[in-house]
Amino acid sequence: MAELGLNEHHQNEVINYMRFARFKRGLCLKTVDSCFQDLKDSRLVEETFTVDEVIDMLDGLRTVVHSEVESELINTTYTNVLLLRQLFSQAEKWYLKLQTDVSELENRELLEQVAEFEKSEFTSSNKKPSADLIKPKLAPLNEGGSELLNKTVACLQEENEKLKTRLKTIETQATAALDEKSKLEKSLKDLQMIQGDQKDITELENKVAALKCQFEKTLNDSTANQKFLEENLVTTKHDLLKLQDQLSTAEKELEKKFQQTSAYRNMKEILTKKNEQIKDLRKKLSKYEPED
Repeated sequence: MAELGLNEHHQNEVINYMRFARFKRGLCLKTVDSCFQDLKDSRLVEETFTVDEVIDMLDGLRTVVHSEVESELINTTYTNVLLLRQLFSQAEKWYLKLQTDVSELENRELLEQVAEFEKSEFTSSNKKPSADLIKPKLAPLNEGGSELLNKTVACLQEENEKLKTRLKTIETQATAALDEKSKLEKSLKDLQMIQGDQKDITELENKVAALKCQFEKTLNDSTANQKFLEENLVTTKHDLLKLQDQLSTAEKELEKKFQQTSAYRNMKEILTKKNEQIKDLRKKLSKYEPED
């Protein structure tokens, strides 16, 4: 016989639900068959029908079958929800949280396994259902279960009290450790302050010594630079005087050379003639000027 991987009690519950589902499925199929039979009895009374009449009959049949199948599917959905509600209610009484995987509902391998299980249980055997298989609903929690739950709660409460006592002890030890830690931190801060002051003095002395060395170096560099600048200034002055002398000599030589050129002599003769002409013109003009 095919198995679903459940214990005997749960497997019997599955068989009960499958029997209920098969019964509902049979009723649905009978309802669909009756829809077709009603069509035959009420409409198929003539020898021939037109196309429009056939289409009208099929449309009417489709509407009726669609309504019946939809109603059955909705009812099946609601039935499954009620079944899940029963399972979850029982689990919540034991403080359990169940989980479902909807994707497994379309697992072809598991669906085939369920089909094989149904076939082995309902088609290949004519045995009568046992008393365990015809239970109408899930068995409620009994007093034994409540007693076990109470014992579990009492055990947990006792363990909780032990944990509380242990927690208080740990808190006391932690408080003492924190106090000791605070004292050690204060002592460490005092020691660090003393070491920090000594370190600051040493760093200050090192900075003063470094600044003194830097100042002496800067002073020496300034003296050397001053001497270099003075020497450079004297040299520059000598070079300037030398250049001025060379420039004066060059100007004199240039003027001498220019005076020796023919253009200079011609210009000088022209200027001399022009001056004589101006003198003659002034003499002539003086004759015509009135006397005071």
